[in-house]
Amino acid sequence: MNRSINKILFLGVLLIGASSVGLGQDLKTGLTPSGIRIGEKLTYNISFERYDNVGYAEIYAVSRGKIADADAIELRMKMKTSGVLSAVFYHLDESRTVFANPETGVPLLVKRQDNTGLTVKETVANYMTTPIAGFDALTLIYRSRQTGGSGSFVMYEGEKTYNMSLAPQGAEHIRTDAGQWDTTVSAVQGDFLTEHGIRGMWINYSNDESHVPVQALFRTTRGYFKILLSGQQMVEPEVETSAPVAIQTPKPTTTPRPTPTPYIDNQALPAELGFQLGEKLNYRVTNGGRPVANVQLSAAARKKISGEDSLLLTASVISGEQGNGVFSNGDTVIARVSPESLVPFELSARLTGPLAFLNQTVKFDQRSGTINTGGGRVDGPVGTHNFLSLLYAIRSFNLTPSKDPRNPVNDTRVSVFWIDKAYIFTLRPFEPAETTVDNQKIMAQQVAVKTSIPQLDQMGISVWLSNDESRIPLKFNVGTYVFELVGQTKQLNRPIVGYPISE
Repeated sequence: MNRSINKILFLGVLLIGASSVGLGQDLKTGLTPSGIRIGEKLTYNISFERYDNVGYAEIYAVSRGKIADADAIELRMKMKTSGVLSAVFYHLDESRTVFANPETGVPLLVKRQDNTGLTVKETVANYMTTPIAGFDALTLIYRSRQTGGSGSFVMYEGEKTYNMSLAPQGAEHIRTDAGQWDTTVSAVQGDFLTEHGIRGMWINYSNDESHVPVQALFRTTRGYFKILLSGQQMVEPEVETSAPVAIQTPKPTTTPRPTPTPYIDNQALPAELGFQLGEKLNYRVTNGGRPVANVQLSAAARKKISGEDSLLLTASVISGEQGNGVFSNGDTVIARVSPESLVPFELSARLTGPLAFLNQTVKFDQRSGTINTGGGRVDGPVGTHNFLSLLYAIRSFNLTPSKDPRNPVNDTRVSVFWIDKAYIFTLRPFEPAETTVDNQKIMAQQVAVKTSIPQLDQMGISVWLSNDESRIPLKFNVGTYVFELVGQTKQLNRPIVGYPISE
């Protein structure tokens, strides 16, 4: 599913960005017969549901020259997701270079780079000797710009041909960082969208003669994406080249370096996480109805550690009943995570008794997916969580239950590290229902957790989240042990003394 969404997300950026030309300037200057304006560079912000700026895209009509003996225009597109979107839902880091015919706009050569893995994956499609019957996604939208977001087209992507259409539906005024726009909303339809599970896509084109694509929205089973114009500029290209292969690129412009802003400890957390710095959640732990311990979860401090902006999350036993056999006073787990996405940088567990087998310090390289356990390195997907970071991150997940229980399309799959490797956990959400927490009836949403680890799955792990914006874990079960929320505080906590992770 994620791969399909990545394709649609990539297409969505192409749809909104590639088709813009004039940007209020003389449309005759720098235009090719295919309507592409050389030197135009557009920048877009990507939002997902309530998460703003979870990715960016850049589209650039670089230059005109020759490839082999053919006239060509060089087009580039770069796109990357980050933060919550990259860590939890859709990780995308891809670039595309297209050499197109300046007369017709059809692609001559398409080169794509996928940077999401440990190594760069590059694919090249050469249409110079055997032309295709349609456009790739990028050249298609340069073509569709000329119609103001209206018409039917043939798109060739992934060695398959798709029929696509755009039809105006209404008017809307849009405000962006790049200005204000009166726009026409066009609905996008096509078998490419249907094949990849997209339930609707709309693009806002400006009502002037340049038809700037200002905004794109598309709906998936996980929620809405928005791609919004944030910047526009014209880069002066170099003169046309007659070299056999090379396409000249514009001269780079020097941008003054801003003065770095000093780092400040304990800054506020993003509102979309559902909790703030200093939050403490106190749980009573019972086994078969018998009290055995009290456990506290805390968003303890935000500080710079190892050069990275870090949030410290803790889980600690603040009291244990004598002879409970599992929990000891002072048992502590600390996770150092990203304050933006909650993906972990480091995990330190200091436990005693039967839980001592979990003691370890684990470091997560979220750039490569490498996990260092101290005893060796293992590979895991970028964005891999641990149990503590997942318990906080789940509060910001889109956990809309599937309408058909027999077809759980809204199950969320998350990579989670446990002991010595990364496993894929499946989170199955249910409709909110009344449940008992601390002897009180309250509405909460149950989320069942399947771990792919037989010993854990036998315990029937579930979490109940509050049915409000904070999405607090009100209760969770691990086998016969039940953790129930009995207290909550929100004041800012002082940094932990003796934190075991090196700065």
